[in-house]
Order: sequence, then C-alpha cells, then structure tokens
Amino acid sequence: MEQRVNDIDRVIKNAIQVMEDSKYQIFEICEAARNELTLLTKEMEQVFKETAETIEKVDRLELDYRRSRIRLTEVSRDFVRYKEEDIKIAYEKATQIQLELMIFREKENYLKARRDELQLRAKNVELSIERAETISSQVNVVLEYLSGDLTQITRILESAKNRQLIGLKIILAQEEERKRIAREIHDGPAQSLANLVIRTEIAERMLQKQEFRLVQDELVDLKGQVRSGLEEIRKIIFNLRPMALDDLGLVPTLRKYVQDFEEKTKIRTDFELVGREVRLPSAMEAGIYRLIQEAYTNALKHANPSFISLEITYQAQMVKIVVQDNGSGFHVGLAELKAAENSSFGLIGMRERVDLLEGRLDIESAIQEGTKIMIHIPINAETRKEP
Repeated sequence: MEQRVNDIDRVIKNAIQVMEDSKYQIFEICEAARNELTLLTKEMEQVFKETAETIEKVDRLELDYRRSRIRLTEVSRDFVRYKEEDIKIAYEKATQIQLELMIFREKENYLKARRDELQLRAKNVELSIERAETISSQVNVVLEYLSGDLTQITRILESAKNRQLIGLKIILAQEEERKRIAREIHDGPAQSLANLVIRTEIAERMLQKQEFRLVQDELVDLKGQVRSGLEEIRKIIFNLRPMALDDLGLVPTLRKYVQDFEEKTKIRTDFELVGREVRLPSAMEAGIYRLIQEAYTNALKHANPSFISLEITYQAQMVKIVVQDNGSGFHVGLAELKAAENSSFGLIGMRERVDLLEGRLDIESAIQEGTKIMIHIPINAETRKEP
C-alpha cells in the first residue's frame, strides 16, 4: 500500500509540474490576446469616430452638391442676368464639390469595411480569450484536486471516484455558466449601450444644426434600441433564475417556458400535467426546471424536431417527467460514450443532475424515430411544501 501511495505521489507531482508550466503558457497566450484586443478596441473607437465624421461630411457635401447643381441650372438658363464667367464659376464649383463628394464616399466605404473587419477580428480574439480562460479554469480545478491531501486522493481513487468526478463537472459547469452570462451581457446589452452612446452623439450634433426632423427619427430609433436592450437584460435575468419559480411554482413556470420556446423556435409543443402539483424545496424545483430546459435545448440543437411534448406526473412519492420529440433520434449508448470522451455536459450532465436529486433517468431513442427522456425524482413528506 505504501509503495502504491508513493507511486501515486510521484505521478501527481509530475502532473502538477506539467500543469503549472502549461498554466503559465496559457496565461501568456491570454495576456497577449487581451493586449491585442485592447489595441483593436482603441482602433475601433477611432474608426467609429472617423466613420461618424465622414458620414456627416458626406451628408453636408450631398446637400452642397444639390445646391450647386441648382445654382448651375439657374445661371445657365438666365443669359440676361448672368455672364459666361458666372456660368464657368458655377460649373467649376459644382465639379469641385462632386469630386470631393466622391472622395469622401470612398472614404466612408473604406471606413465601414475597416470597421467590420476590426469587429470580426475583435470577436475572434474574444473567442480565443474565452477558450484560454476555459482551459485555464479547468487546469486550476484539476490542480486544486491534485494539490490536496494525498491520503484523501487515494481514498477518492479507491472509494469515491464517481462522486468527486460529479463535483468536478459541476464546478466546470458553473465556470461555463459564468462565462456564458458574461458573453451574453457583452454581446447583448453592452453592445447596445455602446451603440446608443454613438447614436446619442450624432443626435447632439443634429440638434446643434437644428435638424429637428432627423433628430426626431433618431430618437424613435434610439427608443426602439433601448426597449430591445431592456428585453435582452430581462431574458438574461430570467435565464439566471426564473422569478416565477419561487412565486408561482414549477408548473406555471414550465408552462411559460414551453410557450416561449414554441414562439421563439416555431416548434410545436404540448404540456400535460397529471395529478396535483406539490410544492417542493426551491433547489429541487430549480433542478427539475434545469433538467427540462436542458432536454429542450438538446432536442433543438441536435434532433431538428417539429414537435416536443412535456408530461409531468405528481405521485405520492415520485415526480415523473417525460420529454418526447419526433426528431432525428440517435443511438443512446454510442452518444453517451462520445459525450464521456469529449467531456460533454449534455446527456452526461443530465444524468449527474438526476443523480444529485437521487433520481433515475432513462432514454429511449433510435435513428429517425425520435427521442423519449423519462426522469423519476423521489419525494417524501419532508421535502413537500405547502402551496
């Protein structure tokens, strides 16, 4: 036994050293990407500013060009009041403004293309940073486990391997959820607010020029963007923790989720409740909600169904959940094997959530025959709550 512990100790120390070196390299890659993103952000700010100024210049030149054309027509027709020199001056002015307008239009097109290119590069760099941070968090979690007490690690290896793996995956899932929330905020409300700042500056310039009609149109558009941003924030808050879950209970919250899912995806849905709903502890209701949410998300991503049904049955000592779709289906054993090899948090994650609730999950599926997910969650008198 002592020799085995020494061997494990040596392997763990070597693994820790390799991971520490890898962690430093990942950190350097992440820092380089962050520096690049900072430079890209500064350049984007400058390009946004130049683009706004150029658009404003093009608008002024277009107005001046229309006026110069009107002036040229006027002097060309009235030979009594205007001489040939007047016609020549008007023509040269119109030509000069036209040339300047062409130059600034080309500049506007270039700046817009440059802006789109910088946004794409910034997006790719952000994805690289996100991947590096994900790998770094995974390395940190593994290092934390490997750096613990050796006797405890041996005990984990011999008697509690599955439980610790579940804990590890839950920690990783929490990290992924945090990054998903940050990404949603960055891609949604943060981008909308940045755009609102730019549009507000344009509206201020219009006010200074007393272009009230254009300002009114701009404010209408701004109001629509504010409403859209507010709706995105509400969706993020709802996905974090549906407030209706605590206020109304599991069944009304799921009805709303299924209805919203159908409206958003155009996939026909059906919800059926069997028995009388029993209020459960908050954590258990949240766990069941997440399981059903995961089942619907997996069907949307992988099965391409036209119909998904949900049936919840409340029994004396059990909650039975059945989610069924008419999608493409899959080979259950092969899918779970691939999920385990790729550390996927799809089917494997659902099984682990069910294990935490001390329940049972069964999956029936075949190629082109849809999928049926059955979940049994035990309840007892201690876990019940008054409605």
